[in-house]
Amino acid sequence: MFRILRYPIIISLISSGYFLFISEYFKLLDNNVLKREIVNKEIIEDKKEIILDKQEKITSSNIKKSIDKIQYDQKNIEILQGDTFVSILENLNFKQKKIYEIVSKIEDSFDLKKIKTGEIISVFENNFGEIKKIEFFKDPETIISINLDQEIDLNIRELTKESFVESKEYTILESLFSDGIKNDVSPDILVKIIGLFSFDLDFQRDIRVNTLVSISYEFDEIIETGKLVYNDIKYASIIIDGKQLEYFKFITDDGYVDYFNREGKNVKKSILKTPLDGAKISSSFGMRKHPISGFNKMHKGVDFAAPTGTPIYAGGNGIIEYVGRNGGYGKYIRIRHNNGYKTAYAHLSNYKKGISKGVRVNQGEVIGYVGSTGNSTGPHLHYEIIYQNKHINPLKLKLPSGKILEGEELEKFKEEYKIIYADHLSMLYE
Repeated sequence: MFRILRYPIIISLISSGYFLFISEYFKLLDNNVLKREIVNKEIIEDKKEIILDKQEKITSSNIKKSIDKIQYDQKNIEILQGDTFVSILENLNFKQKKIYEIVSKIEDSFDLKKIKTGEIISVFENNFGEIKKIEFFKDPETIISINLDQEIDLNIRELTKESFVESKEYTILESLFSDGIKNDVSPDILVKIIGLFSFDLDFQRDIRVNTLVSISYEFDEIIETGKLVYNDIKYASIIIDGKQLEYFKFITDDGYVDYFNREGKNVKKSILKTPLDGAKISSSFGMRKHPISGFNKMHKGVDFAAPTGTPIYAGGNGIIEYVGRNGGYGKYIRIRHNNGYKTAYAHLSNYKKGISKGVRVNQGEVIGYVGSTGNSTGPHLHYEIIYQNKHINPLKLKLPSGKILEGEELEKFKEEYKIIYADHLSMLYE
């Protein structure tokens, strides 16, 4: 009996075990799938958070960048005849108090009267039309920037420049100036050549066809603007009918930039008879009836009639001995030169910036501007030459020779001029 039931019981047990195994296996499988789904869901949620977080950071970064790099609209205003810096600010609808604050800030570093007709003032506006910055050139190498965002902040920025030396040589067929222009020589350099040789040459009578001009000069290129600024002549030569006049730049031991021939003799005479261009004599040296007082009085100088603002040049190398108002002379400058000479300049409208007592000036350097200050009936320069405290007629002055180099200074000059001449030839024929 037992043997008969044994086989069905074994089969039943095996079937039950198999059924339990299969059911438990599928339960376990379902749990793993569920866990995987949960994990995947968590990963997806985490990714979403990461993505959202990144997007938020990127958006914040972009906002910050847009704040840091505010874009301004630039407008350029050309200064026309009759314009002033103040009138331009008024036309831009600045209030008087703001104008006063801006002008006061600038005047601490720059005389706004020096801004000339034709120059450009740049204004920068934000998206709301508010002017946040004003810029203009102090000189070709310097920009003055006035930031108006919150407080008025003035910044003077020196532009980057690269220095060069260039040599040119050409033959005069018409005139030194016109033929120089045809040979790509800057007008600034040509004016300096004429000034340099004006002590020895009459350019109306002495210059002939086939006169040879050879020059070497320094200039700077302003990197940001591409503008060229011409500086000193290093070497200049003019050959007329086989006779040569040549001069080399040299800084003397007393600090003056001057020009000498190969023997060390100065190109310049010590005192200029006429310290301004294109002027006419309106009153000579000597006794005259004074135009204001009506009395006969000694006129101790020469008057040159010229428009207000005409540049006045230093009559020679020297030291500013006096600058300021001087009674009936009005605005006045006196320069002390070597060998007991002095020159005086009266009735000026203004002084060149930087001119003050004790400042050293070079002959031909602008020191002030023609005006009509003091006892004056119209714009003119009253010019005096004083020798050992005695006034001399400038037009009859026998000009003494300029500086002659000697000793160690002469030897130093000879070494330098040989280098200048060698460099000049090298650039001409390289």
